Amino acid sequence: MSSLGSIVVVGASTAGLRAAEVLREEGFDGRLTLIGDEDAKPYDRPPLSKQVLAGSRGADDIRFPAADADLGIDWRLGTTAESLDLARRVVHLAGGETVGFDGLVVATGCRPRTIDAGGLAGVHTLRTLDDSLAIRAEVEKGTRVVVVGAGFIGAEVAATCREQGAEVTMVEALPQPLARVLGEEMGAVCGELHRDHGVDVRTGVGVDGFEGDQRVERVRLSDGTTVDADVVVVGIGVVPNTEWLEGSGVRLDNGVVCDDTTLVAPGVVAAGDVARWPNLAFDEMMRVEHWENALEMGAHAARRLLAGDDAARIEVYRPIPWFWSDQYDRKIQMCGWPRGTDDVHVVAGSVEERRFTALYGRGGRVTAAFGMNMPARIVRYRFAIADGLDWADALAAG
Repeated sequence: MSSLGSIVVVGASTAGLRAAEVLREEGFDGRLTLIGDEDAKPYDRPPLSKQVLAGSRGADDIRFPAADADLGIDWRLGTTAESLDLARRVVHLAGGETVGFDGLVVATGCRPRTIDAGGLAGVHTLRTLDDSLAIRAEVEKGTRVVVVGAGFIGAEVAATCREQGAEVTMVEALPQPLARVLGEEMGAVCGELHRDHGVDVRTGVGVDGFEGDQRVERVRLSDGTTVDADVVVVGIGVVPNTEWLEGSGVRLDNGVVCDDTTLVAPGVVAAGDVARWPNLAFDEMMRVEHWENALEMGAHAARRLLAGDDAARIEVYRPIPWFWSDQYDRKIQMCGWPRGTDDVHVVAGSVEERRFTALYGRGGRVTAAFGMNMPARIVRYRFAIADGLDWADALAAG
């Protein structure tokens, strides 16, 4: 068993809580401190853009059971880690307090990118429970909602608001929604799904600013037009929360850089949205912002921390990323790591019926599978991609 006497987890969300849970499961019985900047104990975030926003689930419904389990955690909620002294093994908190550690898990996640609203009310981002509840309080039938950004969060918000009877416009600077990830062909399919349900989808246009008297009334677009708005939700990506690590000696590059086992430095690991590591399954650096990865990486990082220098216990972290998104009556799923420039081929179902599976490939192998309402196929492809599924063989099999 590890000789670590105290472990600090910075980041009290999915990855951080999962790391704490696995540390206890693996027999760590020392002091365990969990630091989080929200006042609430960890909760499930995917429902924020769906069920919570729709009003069908509340705060108590989404809290992780592990947050209330008897894990012997010293909770430090509503506080922020301001800096790390790696040499002295100390985390400095806002307000001047310090917390020492033998082992450290960095799981500080990301925060939404913003657009300056000029002080106007009614302009939101969505990352926390409070964000979701604030948007929900302003959306009802007939509310004019403008969603800036057609990524997965923006698309889910657009779908949820539309199902609540709001008038929704979705604005995306790229030629198609999700074009950078899915490519323009599949991105266009995602855009058409929203048009099928009455969303005004505008692509290839950015946002220049907001207009209104105290509260937002219009969104000014880069093509010179304006869109009337009662509520705006900005979903234009996220920024890793790494500022507190600047000057600490931890390598930062679009996140906290780890090795292929999640190790950052001796006695320090990272997990979740903030972590960037070489995934040998694809031979490239990646930072994954999906819920499943936060769980898996949190667990892996905990075990890696406890393994110390014991080579027999150290394992490489090489997952096949997987995510899902519920929009209207469609369950959208993807596994793998596609690029917008990959070859794309529909191997089952019909794009027109919004029920299909498409494969992505480059370099002679399948890199990803994407589909709507075909979950069993996506699960099978996830395992096949892990085994190095050949592109020609996959197309031949269909």
